[in-house]
Amino acid sequence: MIVSSTEIQNNFGKYLIMAGKEDIIITKNGTEVARLTAGDNIINQKKTMDSVIKEEAEDYYTQEDDFYGRKATYKEFLRLAKDNEDSRYEYIDGEIFVLASPKTPHQTALMELIGSFYNWFQGKKCRPMIAPYDITLKKSKNNINVVQPDLMVICDLEEKLGADGYYKGVPSLVLEVLSQNTASKDLLKKANLYMNTGVQEYWMVDPFYKSILIYLFTDYRRSNVRLYEEGSGVAAESFIFEGFSIVLDKVFR
Repeated sequence: MIVSSTEIQNNFGKYLIMAGKEDIIITKNGTEVARLTAGDNIINQKKTMDSVIKEEAEDYYTQEDDFYGRKATYKEFLRLAKDNEDSRYEYIDGEIFVLASPKTPHQTALMELIGSFYNWFQGKKCRPMIAPYDITLKKSKNNINVVQPDLMVICDLEEKLGADGYYKGVPSLVLEVLSQNTASKDLLKKANLYMNTGVQEYWMVDPFYKSILIYLFTDYRRSNVRLYEEGSGVAAESFIFEGFSIVLDKVFR
């Protein structure tokens, strides 16, 4: 991947994680000036990850003959979800994704996160919610998306709760625990979706690299980013909820 030095400076955390999957060539005024690459240990891990991704990629996309390999309308997505209520689906930018059962590292990290969020938000207006829980986000009138974040914080639940029992607003904070076969979607496609629909803060928790990447979105643009990597006493801190933090050693124990 080739990116400019300005882009690296503005989004260093994202490209630091992506360097574990492919080399990042950094250019300045069109000339290659540096290369961001993984160490030998990470490269060996990457080879293992790549093999897993290839084996599991088909599990990620729906195998329904009517939709596989092409764009689908929102009505087609609703029909598929209704006809297959036992499966979990997401619909992003006209593509349907089926969510596979998460693996142990994913669930271990998520349970620690749920406990921390639940305890801190006790007695506060904002409420943490967990998947499966459909969130409908609209980029525009004709671009409707439905996602099931692993964890989210909602501050206007009472005001935006529909008669059907579903939340109709936009969460203030969204958290996704990355899986080996969904990391690129969560890092890129979902980050873009959340930024463009009014989410204020997006956490990407990576059990594989034991890191937490946090984006702050302001006025539908990425205004700040923090990358936290596992280490003694290192704690990831929220941008929008002052005083809320989570020790990484606890999340990835």
